[in-house]
Amino acid sequence: MSARSTAPEPIASLTPIRISVVVPVFDEEQNLPILHSEIAASLNALGVEWEVLYVDDKSRDRSLSVMLKLWRADPHVRIVKFRARSGQTAAMAAGFDHARGEIVVTLDGDLQNDPADIPQLVAELERGYDIVAGWRKSRQDGFVLRKLPSRIANRLIAWVTGVRIHDTGCTLKAFRRDLVKNLPIYAEQHRFLPAMSAGGGARVSEIVVNHRPRRFGRSKYGIGRATRVLLDLLSIKMISSFSHRPLQYFALLTAPFMLGLFAYVVSLVVAREPLNFDTQWGRVAIVLFMLVFMLCAYFVMLGLLAELVVKASGLHRPMRTRVLVTSSRGGA
Repeated sequence: MSARSTAPEPIASLTPIRISVVVPVFDEEQNLPILHSEIAASLNALGVEWEVLYVDDKSRDRSLSVMLKLWRADPHVRIVKFRARSGQTAAMAAGFDHARGEIVVTLDGDLQNDPADIPQLVAELERGYDIVAGWRKSRQDGFVLRKLPSRIANRLIAWVTGVRIHDTGCTLKAFRRDLVKNLPIYAEQHRFLPAMSAGGGARVSEIVVNHRPRRFGRSKYGIGRATRVLLDLLSIKMISSFSHRPLQYFALLTAPFMLGLFAYVVSLVVAREPLNFDTQWGRVAIVLFMLVFMLCAYFVMLGLLAELVVKASGLHRPMRTRVLVTSSRGGA
């Protein structure tokens, strides 16, 4: 069957969806049938209308075929298919775009997140929070390659962003749809959603969730993603702290150079010796002084230009290649 974008299914227009579950999928063909049965059991017990969006990130195995089989058998299933590998963050963003539920829950497709925790997340969200993050307190992963880097990253993220979340890397989270619909994310920034939202006034909570050992396949993530996470953390810090005050950000960049100029002038005053520009060191000093002065002026002008850009335009979502599968469930 050729996947194509069509109008939403009739069931969506008749009954409002309460909960949308977004599952990024990459090479999880053995896990998907078990995962879907667990999701269905957990959400059916709540007695509300629900849907699950499987986002296929260009899987190399038979994951898409398994998803299509689930889709034909269960009207709650929807599929978003990427034409090219885009990563977990893009998959989650695509799920947010197509989700129709009032509450959006995200979880991994590898069976390590437990769908039985979804009712607890929803209940905590209904207490008045905008985001509820899962905390894998008893994480079932290796210590050196997974647990230790994760603990260091979590503490660094909490220190930089000021949002005290124990486990930012846990995909199992619940959101209010109005919040994530207007939240542009890219690169590895899905882990920073609580911090990004809290910067805009969102109420964030956290509950302990179950974490299970991986049963099939292998992990898609390694220690190599640490560099990307650090770069994204720097980007998030700048966006959350300085996006509305870019001039202040560039002023901070000029501070070290201004301090250097001030220290240099003070040293000349203390030495009580006039600077002789006829000597080699005198000519070097005046050139350095002019360069630093011009650099400070350059940063200030960039700050003023950034102020104009912020006021004239907003952030734009990156382009993503995907196809929403909602056509007839007839044959293959």
